[in-house]
Amino acid sequence: MLVTYLTLTFFLVVTPGSTTAVVVRNTLSGGRSAGLAAAAGAAVANVSYATAAGFGLAVIFARWPLALTLLRVAGAGYLAWLGLKSLYRGATQPDGGLPITKARADRGHTSGGFRQGLVVNLLNPSIATFYLIVVPSFLPPDPPPWYFALLAGLHVGLAFTCHGMWAVALDSLRRVFQPPLARRLLESATGIALITLAARVLAS
Repeated sequence: MLVTYLTLTFFLVVTPGSTTAVVVRNTLSGGRSAGLAAAAGAAVANVSYATAAGFGLAVIFARWPLALTLLRVAGAGYLAWLGLKSLYRGATQPDGGLPITKARADRGHTSGGFRQGLVVNLLNPSIATFYLIVVPSFLPPDPPPWYFALLAGLHVGLAFTCHGMWAVALDSLRRVFQPPLARRLLESATGIALITLAARVLAS
C-alpha cells in the first residue's frame, strides 16, 4: 500500500503544473534562491492543507460545496492574472521582464517567489482534493494517528524535492537565456502556459 502511494505521489509531483511554472519563472528571473523560495511557499501551502484536512476540512467542503467551486475559480483567476502579466512583460519589455544579470538576481525576488508559490498552491483545488480524497484512501483500517501525517509528509517532501531540482537545474541553464529575445519569448511562453493551466483548473 505504501509503495503504491509513493509511486502515485511521485508521478503526480513530477508532472509539470502551475507550481512548476511559478518555480521556473522565478528561477529564471531571480536565480536559484528565488526558485527555491517559490518551492518553499508551495510546500508551506501543502502543509497547511494537510493540517486542515487532518482537522476536518472535508466536513467544511461537504457542508458548503460552493466553497470548492469558489476555490477553483479563485485559483484559475490567480493563474490567469500571472499569465497575463507574463504576456504583457513579454510584449512590452525588451528582456521580457526577466533580469538575468547576476547582480540583480542575487538581490531579490525571494519574497515574491515564496508568495507566488504559497498562493498558487493554496488556491489549487487539486491539492485540496489530494489531501481530502487521495491520502485518506491509502489509510489502513484503524490507522494510528501519525499515519496520515506520514503520508502527507512524504508528499510534501517529494514535491519540494522535485520543485527544488527544477530550480537548481534551471539556475545552471540561465546563461542560455542571456539574449534578451530568448527571455522575451520565454516569458511569453510562460504566460501562455499559465493561462492554459488556468483554463484547465476552471474546467476541472
